[in-house]
Amino acid sequence: MVGSDENYSGVMRPSNPQGGLRPGVGGKLTAGLGQNRRALSTINRNVIGAPPLVPCAVNKRNVITDNKANAVNKIPPVPIHRPITRKLAAQIASKQQQPVVEVKKPPIPVPPNRNESEDCIIIDADNYKATGYSAVPMFVQHTEAMMEEIDRMDEEIEMEDVEDWSIVDIDSSDKNNSLAVVEYIDDIYAYYKKAEIVSCVPPNYMEQQFDINERMRGILIDWLIEVHYKFELMEETLYLTVNLIDRFLAVKSVIRKKLQLVGITAMLLACKYEEVSVPVVEDLILISDKAYTRKEVLEMEKLMVNALQFNMTVPTAYAFMRRFLKAAQSDKKLELVSFFLIELCLVEYEILRFPPSMLAAAAIFTAQCTLGVSKEWNKTCEKHSSYVKDQLLECSKLMVSFHQKAAIGKLTGVHRKYSTSKYGHAARCEPASFLLEAWF
Repeated sequence: MVGSDENYSGVMRPSNPQGGLRPGVGGKLTAGLGQNRRALSTINRNVIGAPPLVPCAVNKRNVITDNKANAVNKIPPVPIHRPITRKLAAQIASKQQQPVVEVKKPPIPVPPNRNESEDCIIIDADNYKATGYSAVPMFVQHTEAMMEEIDRMDEEIEMEDVEDWSIVDIDSSDKNNSLAVVEYIDDIYAYYKKAEIVSCVPPNYMEQQFDINERMRGILIDWLIEVHYKFELMEETLYLTVNLIDRFLAVKSVIRKKLQLVGITAMLLACKYEEVSVPVVEDLILISDKAYTRKEVLEMEKLMVNALQFNMTVPTAYAFMRRFLKAAQSDKKLELVSFFLIELCLVEYEILRFPPSMLAAAAIFTAQCTLGVSKEWNKTCEKHSSYVKDQLLECSKLMVSFHQKAAIGKLTGVHRKYSTSKYGHAARCEPASFLLEAWF
């Protein structure tokens, strides 16, 4: 016979192994609630000393309705206790022993509002430098560099605009003239400027001549200017003739008896290069008073072309004169006086130290001063000649001195030529003596 569990407080065993159901009257299973609940309540008091439990039979519908009513009325629900088993008792004991740890959630980062004005930081470059920071931010440096570059470009554009207003387009009227080669004219004269250095002769080449001197050279060229005028040759022919003579005398020694032969042979070669109708050899022999034979002229011609290596294409002062006169917007009077002055220079040996382009520019500038047109060398002339006024003064002073003594002495061929009506009496103009002063 099994004893009651109340006598054995430390022993817990189920009173109904079949899950708390036992056979009742008529073979039906009935729940033994009274005895089981009493036994559990006894166990609960013996194990943890819990208060008496309420019956576990709960009406779920009433609970749900009560919970909703409590939620609406904000009344805390009545706690409902479940039967305490071994496992639940162990869980309750462990929870009472462990302290409750409060879990703090990390704050959620909020992105800054970019639209708010207090988040926008404006840095002034000048104020930033005043604070004494040693390292300037890169964007500040870039901004300053950009602004400096813009200012510099604006200044250059303003200077170019000023220059454009003062420089005249001298080729605008020839754009429809295919013979003027407006597209290439600047490149052509840039090449002339480089080539004239090779075509120039040493200014002291006469020192290597043992039988002739610079005075004999002047006499020869003065005579050739008269021959050129009588034959009515082109202006280019005269300048090329003088260039061939100087270049030949710079590499070959010549006796004085052959100097005139060198002159007429140089003119023959220049005529073959420049003229449409070339004088025959007999005409040149006749003009030299038959001092030489045809054979001697042809022999000298071969000697000269071999000594000059057949190089006849050289930029002379005439080529530059045409370009610079166009830049100076000259009239006929200014053109005649300019050619008068530069032909006076052809006779003089000391003028060889100046390149042909400078001779042409100085002749036009001196002619402007002679006629009272202008005492300044304008921007257009500076652009096309590549010379400023100060560079031309030395050569201009020499031209004025040549002009002053052109009518006196033995070498007056140029003065007589330009005293005729054909050349507008250009030699009768008063020299620009004020140019002989140091500065004006």
